[in-house]
Amino acid sequence: MKILLVGASGTLGQAVATTLGTHHQLIRAGRHGGDVEVDLTDDASVQALFAQVGTVDAVVATTGKLHFGPLGSMTPAQFNVGLQDKLLGQVRLALAAQHHLTAGGSITLTSGIVSAQPIRDGANATAVNAALEGFARGAACELLPRGLRINVVSPNVLVESLADYGAYFPGFEAVTAQRASLAYQRSVEGVQSGQVFNVW
Repeated sequence: MKILLVGASGTLGQAVATTLGTHHQLIRAGRHGGDVEVDLTDDASVQALFAQVGTVDAVVATTGKLHFGPLGSMTPAQFNVGLQDKLLGQVRLALAAQHHLTAGGSITLTSGIVSAQPIRDGANATAVNAALEGFARGAACELLPRGLRINVVSPNVLVESLADYGAYFPGFEAVTAQRASLAYQRSVEGVQSGQVFNVW
């Protein structure tokens, strides 16, 4: 397959690239580097991305910023960070991708465990991740008659990211990026649609 991987330089993206790159042709995309560059918060940038890469068999996103902080002092602008970047960024990518997929093509987005298991200072993350999963369930119903699929991978906190995020996840059993990457392979190479693949 010809697969567009957005967020390829991140911790999770690198693991997904290793797993999928063994059997497929990858086009690595990122905000600051890769085979092609894209800013998922910008409509024109996403359209330019597909004008450059053309038709692909699968699109995978492993990217998105969130706001972590106490609800008591959270501002709408801080909450909007997750809405504009991780949520709308991946939705924007999916909306464009549907018009550039081959028959049987797929889209795979990334949420996270806090969609179902809230954490302290994580209201933005829970809202954004849950919304991504809802979007995929709804979108799957309309993509299926067109022979296209969409899924979401929801990983636990990564072992490789514990130094940065471990304090937010007390008592959570971290997973390796390599283990999480298998769920992306399952989404891309499998047959299911509208699913959330939990890696917990």
